[in-house]
Amino acid sequence: MDRRDFIRITVGAGAGLSLMGRWGLVGQQTKSPDLVVVENGQPAALVRKAVQQLGGMERFVKRGDFVVVKPNISWDRVPEQAATTNPDVVAEVVRMCYEAGAKKVKIFDNTLNDARRCYRRSGIKSAAEEAGADVEYVYERKFKKVRFESGKLVKAWEVYRDVLDADKIINLPIAKHHSISGVSLGMKNFMGLIGGNRGKYHRDFNIKIVDLNTKIRADLTILDAYRMLMRNGPSGGSLADVVIKKTVVAGVDPVAVDSFGASMFGHMPERIGFLNEAHSRGLGEINLNKLRIQKISLSA
Repeated sequence: MDRRDFIRITVGAGAGLSLMGRWGLVGQQTKSPDLVVVENGQPAALVRKAVQQLGGMERFVKRGDFVVVKPNISWDRVPEQAATTNPDVVAEVVRMCYEAGAKKVKIFDNTLNDARRCYRRSGIKSAAEEAGADVEYVYERKFKKVRFESGKLVKAWEVYRDVLDADKIINLPIAKHHSISGVSLGMKNFMGLIGGNRGKYHRDFNIKIVDLNTKIRADLTILDAYRMLMRNGPSGGSLADVVIKKTVVAGVDPVAVDSFGASMFGHMPERIGFLNEAHSRGLGEINLNKLRIQKISLSA
Protein backbone atom coordinates (compact mmCIF):
# COMPACT_ATOMS: atom_id res chain seq x y z
CA MET A 1 0.00 0.00 0.00
CA ASP A 2 1.46 3.36 -0.97
CA ARG A 3 0.68 6.79 0.44
CA ARG A 4 -1.83 7.56 -2.31
CA ASP A 5 -3.86 4.48 -1.38
CA PHE A 6 -3.35 4.88 2.36
CA ILE A 7 -4.56 8.45 2.48
CA ARG A 8 -7.84 7.48 0.82
CA ILE A 9 -8.96 4.83 3.28
CA THR A 10 -10.42 5.06 6.76
CA VAL A 11 -8.06 4.02 9.51
CA GLY A 12 -9.13 0.83 11.33
CA ALA A 13 -10.48 0.82 14.85
CA GLY A 14 -8.87 0.00 18.15
CA ALA A 15 -5.64 1.96 18.07
CA GLY A 16 -2.80 1.51 20.52
CA LEU A 17 -3.12 -2.23 21.01
CA SER A 18 -4.82 -2.90 17.70
CA LEU A 19 -4.22 0.12 15.49
CA MET A 20 -4.02 -0.86 11.83
CA GLY A 21 -1.14 0.94 10.18
CA ARG A 22 1.31 0.51 7.35
CA TRP A 23 3.26 -2.06 9.35
CA GLY A 24 0.37 -4.10 10.75
CA LEU A 25 -1.13 -4.22 14.21
CA VAL A 26 0.82 -1.99 16.53
CA GLY A 27 1.42 -3.72 19.83
CA GLN A 28 0.54 -7.19 18.53
CA GLN A 29 3.09 -7.68 15.77
CA THR A 30 5.87 -5.41 16.99
CA LYS A 31 7.91 -5.35 20.17
CA SER A 32 8.58 -1.65 20.14
CA PRO A 33 6.79 0.57 22.68
CA ASP A 34 3.61 2.40 21.78
CA LEU A 35 5.13 5.68 22.95
CA VAL A 36 8.67 6.77 23.68
CA VAL A 37 9.22 9.74 26.00
CA VAL A 38 12.77 11.06 26.13
CA GLU A 39 13.75 13.75 28.62
CA ASN A 40 16.68 15.87 29.80
CA GLY A 41 18.71 16.42 26.68
CA GLN A 42 19.22 18.75 23.77
CA PRO A 43 16.55 18.76 21.04
CA ALA A 44 18.49 16.80 18.40
CA ALA A 45 19.60 14.14 20.87
CA LEU A 46 16.07 13.79 22.28
CA VAL A 47 14.46 13.20 18.91
CA ARG A 48 17.16 10.84 17.67
CA LYS A 49 16.89 8.68 20.77
CA ALA A 50 13.08 8.60 20.58
CA VAL A 51 13.08 7.42 16.98
CA GLN A 52 15.79 4.85 17.67
CA GLN A 53 13.68 3.32 20.44
CA LEU A 54 10.74 2.99 18.06
CA GLY A 55 12.90 0.94 15.72
CA GLY A 56 14.85 3.62 13.91
CA MET A 57 13.85 5.86 11.04
CA GLU A 58 14.35 2.87 8.73
CA ARG A 59 11.10 1.51 10.13
CA PHE A 60 9.25 4.49 8.72
CA VAL A 61 11.22 5.74 5.72
CA LYS A 62 12.40 3.48 2.91
CA ARG A 63 14.99 4.06 0.24
CA GLY A 64 13.65 6.33 -2.49
CA ASP A 65 10.73 7.71 -0.45
CA PHE A 66 9.38 11.21 -0.89
CA VAL A 67 8.80 12.40 2.68
CA VAL A 68 6.73 15.35 3.85
CA VAL A 69 7.84 16.61 7.26
CA LYS A 70 5.24 18.89 8.85
CA PRO A 71 6.45 21.17 11.65
CA ASN A 72 4.43 24.06 13.04
CA ILE A 73 5.78 27.22 11.36
CA SER A 74 2.54 29.15 11.56
CA TRP A 75 3.59 32.13 13.68
CA ASP A 76 6.06 35.01 13.42
CA ARG A 77 7.88 33.89 16.56
CA VAL A 78 11.40 32.94 17.61
CA PRO A 79 12.01 29.44 19.07
CA GLU A 80 12.20 30.75 22.64
CA GLN A 81 8.53 31.80 22.44
CA ALA A 82 7.46 28.15 21.89
CA ALA A 83 4.80 28.85 19.25
CA THR A 84 6.65 26.95 16.51
CA THR A 85 8.49 23.63 16.37
CA ASN A 86 12.09 23.69 17.57
CA PRO A 87 14.32 24.05 14.49
CA ASP A 88 16.87 21.58 15.87
CA VAL A 89 14.14 18.93 16.12
CA VAL A 90 13.15 19.59 12.51
CA ALA A 91 16.72 19.45 11.21
CA GLU A 92 17.49 16.20 13.02
CA VAL A 93 14.40 14.52 11.58
CA VAL A 94 15.44 15.63 8.09
CA ARG A 95 18.91 14.18 8.62
CA MET A 96 17.47 10.87 9.84
CA CYS A 97 15.16 10.65 6.83
CA TYR A 98 18.10 11.00 4.46
CA GLU A 99 20.13 8.51 6.49
CA ALA A 100 17.26 6.04 6.02
CA GLY A 101 17.41 6.55 2.25
CA ALA A 102 14.78 9.18 1.51
CA LYS A 103 15.02 10.58 -1.99
CA LYS A 104 13.47 13.92 -1.07
CA VAL A 105 12.31 15.60 2.13
CA LYS A 106 9.96 18.55 1.79
CA ILE A 107 8.81 20.98 4.49
CA PHE A 108 6.00 23.53 4.28
CA ASP A 109 3.20 25.06 6.34
CA ASN A 110 0.18 27.16 5.43
CA THR A 111 1.08 29.85 7.95
CA LEU A 112 -1.24 32.30 9.67
CA ASN A 113 1.33 35.13 9.85
CA ASP A 114 3.46 36.20 6.88
CA ALA A 115 5.14 33.04 5.62
CA ARG A 116 8.56 34.51 4.94
CA ARG A 117 8.79 36.02 8.39
CA CYS A 118 7.52 32.80 10.00
CA TYR A 119 9.97 30.60 8.13
CA ARG A 120 12.89 32.89 8.95
CA ARG A 121 12.19 33.87 12.57
CA SER A 122 11.26 30.34 13.63
CA GLY A 123 14.73 29.26 12.51
CA ILE A 124 13.17 26.33 10.64
CA LYS A 125 13.97 27.41 7.09
CA SER A 126 17.71 27.77 7.62
CA ALA A 127 18.04 24.70 9.88
CA ALA A 128 16.03 22.43 7.59
CA GLU A 129 17.74 23.61 4.43
CA GLU A 130 21.15 23.08 6.00
CA ALA A 131 20.07 19.49 6.74
CA GLY A 132 19.11 19.04 3.08
CA ALA A 133 15.34 19.61 3.07
CA ASP A 134 13.40 21.34 0.32
CA VAL A 135 11.63 24.12 2.26
CA GLU A 136 8.76 25.48 0.21
CA TYR A 137 6.35 28.36 0.68
CA VAL A 138 2.76 27.27 0.11
CA TYR A 139 1.31 28.00 -3.34
CA GLU A 140 -2.45 28.39 -3.71
CA ARG A 141 -2.42 26.58 -7.06
CA LYS A 142 -1.14 23.41 -5.39
CA PHE A 143 -4.26 22.83 -3.28
CA LYS A 144 -6.58 20.15 -4.58
CA LYS A 145 -10.12 19.58 -3.36
CA VAL A 146 -10.57 15.99 -2.27
CA ARG A 147 -13.36 13.99 -0.69
CA PHE A 148 -13.22 13.15 3.01
CA GLU A 149 -14.88 9.75 2.80
CA SER A 150 -15.11 9.32 6.58
CA GLY A 151 -15.92 12.91 7.44
CA LYS A 152 -18.95 13.59 9.61
CA LEU A 153 -19.15 17.32 8.88
CA VAL A 154 -16.26 17.89 6.46
CA LYS A 155 -17.13 16.02 3.29
CA ALA A 156 -14.48 17.61 1.05
CA TRP A 157 -11.66 20.11 1.45
CA GLU A 158 -8.57 21.55 -0.24
CA VAL A 159 -5.44 19.53 0.62
CA TYR A 160 -1.91 20.45 -0.46
CA ARG A 161 -0.95 18.31 -3.43
CA ASP A 162 2.42 17.24 -1.98
CA VAL A 163 0.58 15.62 0.91
CA LEU A 164 -1.37 13.50 -1.55
CA ASP A 165 1.79 12.60 -3.45
CA ALA A 166 4.06 11.83 -0.48
CA ASP A 167 5.17 8.30 0.31
CA LYS A 168 5.48 9.13 4.02
CA ILE A 169 4.34 11.93 6.33
CA ILE A 170 6.10 12.79 9.58
CA ASN A 171 4.20 15.12 11.90
CA LEU A 172 6.33 17.47 14.07
CA PRO A 173 4.00 19.55 16.25
CA ILE A 174 5.01 21.63 19.25
CA ALA A 175 3.12 21.20 22.55
CA LYS A 176 1.19 24.36 23.35
CA HIS A 177 -1.99 25.79 24.79
CA HIS A 178 -4.87 26.63 22.48
CA SER A 179 -7.75 28.96 23.26
CA ILE A 180 -10.36 26.81 21.50
CA SER A 181 -9.29 23.19 21.84
CA GLY A 182 -7.38 23.50 25.10
CA VAL A 183 -4.20 22.14 23.57
CA SER A 184 -2.54 22.28 20.17
CA LEU A 185 -0.60 19.10 19.43
CA GLY A 186 -0.28 16.69 16.52
CA MET A 187 -3.81 16.35 15.22
CA LYS A 188 -4.32 20.10 15.04
CA ASN A 189 -0.96 20.56 13.34
CA PHE A 190 -2.44 19.10 10.14
CA MET A 191 -4.48 22.27 9.63
CA GLY A 192 -1.29 23.64 8.07
CA LEU A 193 -1.72 21.12 5.22
CA ILE A 194 -5.06 22.43 4.02
CA GLY A 195 -6.29 25.56 2.27
CA GLY A 196 -9.64 27.25 2.02
CA ASN A 197 -11.36 29.11 4.83
CA ARG A 198 -9.83 27.28 7.78
CA GLY A 199 -11.75 29.48 10.19
CA LYS A 200 -14.73 27.23 9.50
CA TYR A 201 -12.93 24.45 11.38
CA HIS A 202 -13.27 26.41 14.62
CA ARG A 203 -17.01 25.78 14.68
CA ASP A 204 -17.58 22.15 15.74
CA PHE A 205 -13.81 21.93 16.03
CA ASN A 206 -13.72 18.59 17.84
CA ILE A 207 -15.51 16.83 15.00
CA LYS A 208 -13.91 18.66 12.09
CA ILE A 209 -10.31 18.22 13.26
CA VAL A 210 -10.97 14.49 13.52
CA ASP A 211 -12.53 14.52 10.05
CA LEU A 212 -9.25 15.98 8.79
CA ASN A 213 -7.25 13.29 10.54
CA THR A 214 -9.31 10.53 8.95
CA LYS A 215 -8.12 11.82 5.58
CA ILE A 216 -4.47 12.60 6.38
CA ARG A 217 -2.51 10.34 8.68
CA ALA A 218 1.09 10.58 9.76
CA ASP A 219 3.37 7.55 9.58
CA LEU A 220 5.16 8.95 12.63
CA THR A 221 4.32 11.72 15.09
CA ILE A 222 7.07 13.40 17.13
CA LEU A 223 5.83 15.93 19.68
CA ASP A 224 8.31 18.68 20.47
CA ALA A 225 7.97 19.49 24.16
CA TYR A 226 11.45 20.88 24.61
CA ARG A 227 9.68 24.14 25.34
CA MET A 228 5.96 24.23 26.07
CA LEU A 229 3.64 27.22 25.67
CA MET A 230 1.43 26.87 28.75
CA ARG A 231 -0.85 29.90 28.26
CA ASN A 232 -2.08 32.35 25.63
CA GLY A 233 -1.71 29.93 22.75
CA PRO A 234 -1.53 29.20 20.00
CA SER A 235 0.55 32.26 19.08
CA GLY A 236 1.92 33.19 22.51
CA GLY A 237 4.51 35.93 22.62
CA SER A 238 5.48 36.23 26.27
CA LEU A 239 8.40 34.23 27.61
CA ALA A 240 6.53 34.14 30.93
CA ASP A 241 4.10 31.68 29.32
CA VAL A 242 6.89 29.24 28.35
CA VAL A 243 8.32 26.39 30.41
CA ILE A 244 11.36 24.36 29.44
CA LYS A 245 10.59 20.62 29.67
CA LYS A 246 13.41 19.20 27.50
CA THR A 247 11.09 16.40 26.35
CA VAL A 248 10.17 14.68 23.09
CA VAL A 249 7.27 12.21 22.70
CA ALA A 250 7.17 9.90 19.68
CA GLY A 251 4.78 7.24 18.45
CA VAL A 252 2.80 5.82 15.54
CA ASP A 253 -0.60 6.37 17.16
CA PRO A 254 -1.45 10.10 16.84
CA VAL A 255 -4.18 9.95 19.48
CA ALA A 256 -1.81 8.34 21.97
CA VAL A 257 0.86 10.98 21.33
CA ASP A 258 -1.66 13.79 21.74
CA SER A 259 -3.11 12.15 24.84
CA PHE A 260 0.29 12.03 26.49
CA GLY A 261 0.89 15.61 25.39
CA ALA A 262 -2.39 16.71 26.96
CA SER A 263 -1.37 15.04 30.23
CA MET A 264 1.77 17.17 30.27
CA PHE A 265 -0.50 20.20 30.61
CA GLY A 266 -2.29 18.56 33.54
CA HIS A 267 -5.32 17.58 31.44
CA MET A 268 -7.07 14.23 31.54
CA PRO A 269 -7.06 13.15 27.87
CA GLU A 270 -10.64 11.90 28.21
CA ARG A 271 -11.74 15.48 28.88
CA ILE A 272 -10.25 16.85 25.65
CA GLY A 273 -13.08 16.89 23.12
CA PHE A 274 -11.19 16.08 19.94
CA LEU A 275 -9.30 13.23 21.62
CA ASN A 276 -12.56 11.65 22.78
CA GLU A 277 -13.97 12.05 19.29
CA ALA A 278 -10.87 10.52 17.67
CA HIS A 279 -10.86 7.59 20.06
CA SER A 280 -14.56 6.91 19.54
CA ARG A 281 -13.96 6.79 15.78
CA GLY A 282 -11.10 4.31 16.05
CA LEU A 283 -8.18 6.62 15.28
CA GLY A 284 -6.15 5.74 18.34
CA GLU A 285 -5.88 5.00 22.04
CA ILE A 286 -6.77 7.66 24.61
CA ASN A 287 -6.18 5.60 27.77
CA LEU A 288 -2.53 5.98 28.69
CA ASN A 289 -2.77 3.01 31.06
CA LYS A 290 -3.32 0.73 28.06
CA LEU A 291 -0.13 1.83 26.33
CA ARG A 292 3.42 0.56 26.63
CA ILE A 293 5.24 3.82 27.35
CA GLN A 294 9.02 3.81 27.50
CA LYS A 295 10.54 6.75 29.39
CA ILE A 296 14.21 7.59 29.03
CA SER A 297 16.31 10.32 30.64
CA LEU A 298 19.44 11.29 28.74
CA SER A 299 20.91 12.77 31.90
CA ALA A 300 20.84 9.42 33.72
